[in-house]
Amino acid sequence: MTIRYGMVGGGPGAFIGAVHRMAAALDGEYRLLAGSFSSDFDKSRETGDELGLAPGRVYETYSEMAVAEGALPEESRIRVVSIVTPNHLHFPVARVFLEQGIHVICDKPLTTTLEDAEHLCRLAAERDLVFAVTHNYTGYPMVKEARERVEAGSLGQIRKVVVEYSQGWLATLLEAEGQKQAEWRVDPERGGVSSVLGDIGSHAHNLVRYVTGLEVRRLFADLGTVVEGRQLDDDATVLLELDDGVRGLLFVSQISTGERNYLRLRVYGTEGGLDWSQEDPNRLRLVAPNGSEHILYSAAGELSKRAQAHTRLPGGHPEGFIEAFANVYRNVARTLSDDLEGPFDRDFPTVQDGAHGVHFIHKAVESNQRGAWVDAAYTPPSAGAEA
Repeated sequence: MTIRYGMVGGGPGAFIGAVHRMAAALDGEYRLLAGSFSSDFDKSRETGDELGLAPGRVYETYSEMAVAEGALPEESRIRVVSIVTPNHLHFPVARVFLEQGIHVICDKPLTTTLEDAEHLCRLAAERDLVFAVTHNYTGYPMVKEARERVEAGSLGQIRKVVVEYSQGWLATLLEAEGQKQAEWRVDPERGGVSSVLGDIGSHAHNLVRYVTGLEVRRLFADLGTVVEGRQLDDDATVLLELDDGVRGLLFVSQISTGERNYLRLRVYGTEGGLDWSQEDPNRLRLVAPNGSEHILYSAAGELSKRAQAHTRLPGGHPEGFIEAFANVYRNVARTLSDDLEGPFDRDFPTVQDGAHGVHFIHKAVESNQRGAWVDAAYTPPSAGAEA
């Protein structure tokens, strides 16, 4: 069954909207039928024309779109909306579509406040709707392999977790030059309480939770605004105390000059460690106590069933960013159509995972303001569909 979907955001000048559309199209399980792509209706109509949408399904506002689509017959209305707007719009857009009985796929971070995140958790549960958050790095086959290795006990008792996400694109005051992607991310009204944690720290935090299954219990955060004249932080180091006293370190930066998209996770246990980097995503490095290494490759024939279920190509044919996004979309599609082909088809980040991320961001900001360790244990309200 092809899933009819709509999109809010992703108009001219946007980056992530096109990524979402490519990911949704990759497996042929979605058809884009409606959209409100920009606050400028002319730009929205321009995008709709480029994408081949019927003029009547391109809407001036997201509220109009939600109400109009919700009123259509079941066989023609969109079933799910993809939200790819700046952060401050995630909550109002998601809320109005949930209220119309429409499932949601939302970019991260889920919301800019914890109150809003928990409201969406409760609303999704009340309406029994699927709500996915595109922490797309969980979609990589080798990240799923890492999760399986940890869960199977291959590393022994986990002792240390280190996650880094370094970029250099905000090493200068790019927002002062009118760069659209920089402008809203460093604006407290649109980006939220933290730029670096909302934009990339939320991914790093989610990756730790997904691979290790460990939750943050306490944290100590140092957030800094390195580039003079910037309104929000652009660099952060967070010490973590995870379940069972496991020690962790999360450091994220948007001002690491020359870095592109360096996301790296290392997990160390009593029996070994693992090392994965997003810029070399088809490779998982395993280390033994004696220092020897074993390298696993995507589709190489020795992977877990979870990793195999999310691999499309034979070994030696690289899969990357779009395919990881597509794994989230594919699993949502199979959940919506009840066309489940295996035990991992519900393996995608949920609204609850999104709430965990929002809570983490706010606790890190609190710790930085207080200059102290803070309790960070958290249980979000129950949601409708879980991964």
